[in-house]
Amino acid sequence: MKHLIDCAMKREKADLVIGNLKIFNVFTGKIEAGELAIADGRIVGVGNGYEGKAFYDGKGRIALPSFIDAHIHIESSMLSPEAWASLAVPRGTGGIVADPHEIVNVCGIAGAEYMKEAFSRLSKDGVCPLDVYLQLPSCVPATPFETSGAAIDGRETEREIGRELFFGLGEMMNFPAVLAGDGDVLMKIGAAHDAGKPVDGHAPGLTGDAFNAYRCAGVLTDHESLTAEECRDKVARGMYVQIRCGSSVNNLADAAKAVDGFNFRRFILCSDDKNAKDLSTRGHIDDALRRLVSAGLPAEYAVTLATLNVAECYGLKDLGALAPRYFADLVLVDDLTDFRVRAVFKRGVLVAEEGRPLFGTDARYLPDAVKSTVRVKETGAERFRIVGHGGKFRVMEIAPYGLYTGEGFVPAPEGEFSVKGTDLCKLAVVERHFATGNVGLGLVRGYGFKGGAIGISVAHDSHNLVILGDDDEAMAKAVRLLERAGGGMTLAASGGEEDVFALDIAGLMSSAPVEEVVRRTGEIQERARKMGVRECYEPFMTLVFLSLAVIPKLKLTDRGLFDLEKYAHVPLEEV
Repeated sequence: MKHLIDCAMKREKADLVIGNLKIFNVFTGKIEAGELAIADGRIVGVGNGYEGKAFYDGKGRIALPSFIDAHIHIESSMLSPEAWASLAVPRGTGGIVADPHEIVNVCGIAGAEYMKEAFSRLSKDGVCPLDVYLQLPSCVPATPFETSGAAIDGRETEREIGRELFFGLGEMMNFPAVLAGDGDVLMKIGAAHDAGKPVDGHAPGLTGDAFNAYRCAGVLTDHESLTAEECRDKVARGMYVQIRCGSSVNNLADAAKAVDGFNFRRFILCSDDKNAKDLSTRGHIDDALRRLVSAGLPAEYAVTLATLNVAECYGLKDLGALAPRYFADLVLVDDLTDFRVRAVFKRGVLVAEEGRPLFGTDARYLPDAVKSTVRVKETGAERFRIVGHGGKFRVMEIAPYGLYTGEGFVPAPEGEFSVKGTDLCKLAVVERHFATGNVGLGLVRGYGFKGGAIGISVAHDSHNLVILGDDDEAMAKAVRLLERAGGGMTLAASGGEEDVFALDIAGLMSSAPVEEVVRRTGEIQERARKMGVRECYEPFMTLVFLSLAVIPKLKLTDRGLFDLEKYAHVPLEEV
C-alpha cells in the first residue's frame, strides 16, 4: 500500500507510464487527456507528470477498461483454451465468466479442471493475460430426458461449489424444476448462496408469477430475453440482463432498444457462443460494442455495459474501470465507433498489440480425461428407418437464424417412409458416452440438405451425435466417421465422398492451431452448404441446438422427441 501511495504522490517512479492518452471514465462517461501511471499491476495515477521505469506512447488513442464477457461457453468455438485466448485477448478481452457446461457434460468435473489448467498456463512476463471465472455447471445433464456423459446432483454441487476452482453456479436452465420447487435443483442453488457465489440464469419468455418465482431463487442474470419488453421487465424485477452477441443467436438489436439513461447500469454484455471464424474475423466483445453503437446506443453506455457493469454484477473487485487502485487492465482503441483495439495491457503488462498475442498460444496441455470420449454401439442403416402406420408424423420446424423450433405434421403412410423428393430431412441423435445404442429419430422441414448426411459430436447439452440426412446408409457412415475421429464434424455423400474434421478434445474442441480450425470448419461447412443447406441455417451449428431440450418447442434427444411445453417426450407418429 505504501509503495502505491508513494508512486501516486510521485515520490517514487511508477513501473510503467502510458502517456499521450484519452482516458475514458466509466463513472462519468467523460474522456480526459492524460497519463496512466502503473505500479505493482495497479493504476496509481490518472493525470500528468508521472515518471516511470518504462514508458508506452498511447499515440493519442482512447484508453478503456478491458472488456469482460459475462457469459460464454468456450467449447462452442471448437478451439482449445489456448487458441481461444489467442483470438480474444488481442480483441480487448481481459476476463470471462465461463460456463464449461459442454465439456463437463462429457467429462464431468475433470473437464472443468482441464479448462482452468489450460488457461492458467498462459503467461506473459509472469502474468496470465486473461482472468477466467469458471462456473460450476448447474444442469449436468440439462434435463433428465437425455443421456449425458456425467451427472452432477445437489450433493455433488454442495461438495464442489466451495472449491476455489469455481466462481459461481452456471446458468440454471432447468427453470421448470425451479418453479416446481424441485428439491435437488434448489439444493444446488442454495449451495451457491451458502458459499457466497453468484447464480447465473436462463429464463426464456418467463413473465409474471413464474418470473417472480425464478427471481425468488436468487438467480442473478439472464441472457435469453426474446424482446425489448422482456428485457425491461427483467431489469424491473432486479435482474441483470445479458445482451448476447453470439454466432448462432444474437438479441443485441432488440435488447438495445430496452436500454435507457436510467436502467443502463443493469445491462451487461456476453457472447454465450462464438465460433472460431467469427472470433477471427468479427471479434469478440469489441464486435458487440461496434454493433451496439451502430444500433444507436451511446458509446459511453456501451462501454460501461462491457466493463464496469459486469464487474459490479459479479463482484469482481478492482476491475472494470481506469481509476486509482484498480487493476491496470486496459485496451487502447482508435475511436468509440469501430473499437479497433491497438494494444492490450493486463496488470500493466503488454499482452497483445496490433491484433497479435504476445504470449504462447499452442495447445500444450491435453490430459487423458478429455481424449477418446466417443463410444458408440454399432449403428447400421436400419437404425435410421422410419416406418409409418397411417397416422401423422411430427415435424420439427426451425426458426430461421434462431434456436426456437415449432411443431408441424405430415401424413404418415403405411410402411417405410422416405424423405426423398420432399422438403424433409431425417434427424437422429445417437448416444455416444456409454454405447447404450440409443437412437432418437425425428424429421426436420426446410433444412434444404440433399444427397447424403452430415453429422457432429457437439449437441447441446449432453453432446451426443447429431446426424441429419436423406440417406440411411450415409447417416450410418457419418456415425462411423465420427467414432473413428474421436468426435468432430463430418459429411458423407450418397456417392461415397466423405470429409471429417476431428474435434479431439472431448469431441467438442480441436487442439489444432487457430488457422487450421478456421480453415477446416469453413471448408466442411461450405461443402454442406453446396449440398443445399439454406442460408438461414448454419450447416452444422444449427444442428447442435436441435437437441437442446430447454429451448422451446420441439427438440430431439437420444431418447426421442421432446416437447418443452409439455415437458415430456412425445411420439414421432400420432396415430
